[in-house]
Amino acid sequence: MTVQFVGARKMAQLNWEFRGTRYATDVLSFSGWDAPELATYLGDIVICPEAARKNSSHLARELRILVLHGMLHLVGYDHEADDGEMDRLEQRLRRRLGLQ
Repeated sequence: MTVQFVGARKMAQLNWEFRGTRYATDVLSFSGWDAPELATYLGDIVICPEAARKNSSHLARELRILVLHGMLHLVGYDHEADDGEMDRLEQRLRRRLGLQ
């Protein structure tokens, strides 16, 4: 898996290209499972620290939370379609990892 940090302009561009929305979100995940030749590659997480700063005054903690969130997406969770399953798991993992 890779984690890349990008500026707001690049994140807005990626968000538009892959999700059809015109703003810089805090995190995007791109699964590597679609590439059979990379069977052991989990995927990519792209984080925009500028957008992350808007969510928390503790940027370092927020970045760790976003990596966790991105990793859950990479292993197949989707909070937009799973009736809260991903959110519940993320909250349990945040408590276990001290990210509350």
